[in-house]
Amino acid sequence: MTEFVGRLRLGVNIDHVATVRNARGGAYPDPIRAAKLAEEAGADGITAHLREDRRHITDADIDGLMDALSVPLNFEMAATAEMQKIALRHKPHAVCIVPEKREERTTEGGLEVAREENSLAHFIAPLREAGCRVSIFIAAEQAQIEAAHRIGAQVIELHTGAYCDALAEDRLEDAAEELTRLRAMSRFAHDLGLEVHAGHGLTYQSVQPIAAFPEVMELNIGHFIIGEAVFRGLKPAIHEMRRLMDEARS
Repeated sequence: MTEFVGRLRLGVNIDHVATVRNARGGAYPDPIRAAKLAEEAGADGITAHLREDRRHITDADIDGLMDALSVPLNFEMAATAEMQKIALRHKPHAVCIVPEKREERTTEGGLEVAREENSLAHFIAPLREAGCRVSIFIAAEQAQIEAAHRIGAQVIELHTGAYCDALAEDRLEDAAEELTRLRAMSRFAHDLGLEVHAGHGLTYQSVQPIAAFPEVMELNIGHFIIGEAVFRGLKPAIHEMRRLMDEARS
């Protein structure tokens, strides 16, 4: 039986603060200020995705986050030479490799590790040598987890989007099926020696069943928290997410 190991961490993704800023082309709202407020509210880490087209987070934001944060930065990026160079220059605490398509609104699925195993193994090796913890964002599929383990990733982040979408659309049987899959694959990855994270689409309504998985050590949540901050304020929005997570683990 899996034992609980430590406190469930919350990583707050501040990408969509930058989305709002970039809609007007100005300097407000400032994602670095949001990151500091999240830190003050109890976030255990900050996540930022530097996309190829710079649609939200910019290079200057990454510079500022590295200087300003006292909690770890989880740098989400595609497996490209440009992003590898940026990560090696900054050496953030964690690097999460995600799939990326220009036409997508948000990350649509997990990385295809099993099909790109050799190239990804070579891609992440310098990142590990530089001291970054390497995470791979994948679907809850055994083949992908096994491939992530073989290439030397220390962490996997399970894509929770299908579960969250089904729950939001009242497809309760589908949601239950996805939750069962996530539960089984969390256990499988943990037993391989991988640290297990989870994220994508989590809300106050969907977070607790995932937070209750003892193998999951970190949740990364962004869009919902930033949206809820419009109504509650950023700190109260984070406090409520933290409360629900802690309640699920207690």
